[in-house]
Order: sequence, then structure tokens, then C-alpha cells
Amino acid sequence: QVQLVESGGGLVQAGGSLRLSCAPSGRTLNNYAMGWFRQAPGKAREFVAWINFIGLSTYYTESVKGRFTIFRDNAKNTVTLQMNSLTPEDTAVYYCAATTPRFTVATMSNEYAYWGQGTQVTASS
Repeated sequence: QVQLVESGGGLVQAGGSLRLSCAPSGRTLNNYAMGWFRQAPGKAREFVAWINFIGLSTYYTESVKGRFTIFRDNAKNTVTLQMNSLTPEDTAVYYCAATTPRFTVATMSNEYAYWGQGTQVTASS
């Protein structure tokens, strides 16, 4: 069992930046590919970004390309989502999740076995 804890959410003005972190409780993330998802009020959960277990390959949903960066530090056992140029459309609860297989891009929520509790990100206009 892997328990994930997100941190770093908050309120920012449109155009601003936030950095979300995800860390496990009691287990290493080194054997898992990781993803970030988000869910806005009244909408389905959507894929945001994916990184393989080594950290050398990433994948993003089109709407965040060039603005968001996912990276990981396996020595520190953390996965980070750097979010720049935030817009009100990015407002949502953001979740990190862990998945196997470790090299194949995973964009569907049902491909992920472990989830964090979520952290609120609000970008005001």
C-alpha cells in the first residue's frame, strides 16, 4: 500500500505560479510512474501530467504544455508539478497518483492504483 500526500496548493492571481509536491508515507516512489490529475467543480477528473519511474520521460495534456513541468527526485522520494502562467481554467483540486507499468504513458485514472487526498489550486482573474 502506498499513501500519497500532496502539498503546495493555494490561491494565486492569474499569471502566477504554484509548485505542488507529492510524497509517499512509508514507501518509496522509485518503482512507480507518477501522474497528476485535477478535478474542477462539476467536472470529471482529468489527466494533467505523467512521468516515468526514472524521470527521463514526461507527458502532458495539451492545455498545460509549455506552462506545467513534472519532475521527480528519487533520492528525496518526491514528485513535483511546477505550474506557471496559471489561469482561472486551471482552478481545481489536484491529485497525485502512482501507477505501474513504469514506462508506458498512463492518462486514464483507472490505470493508477494509489492516490493522494488532493490539494486545492485556485487562480483568480
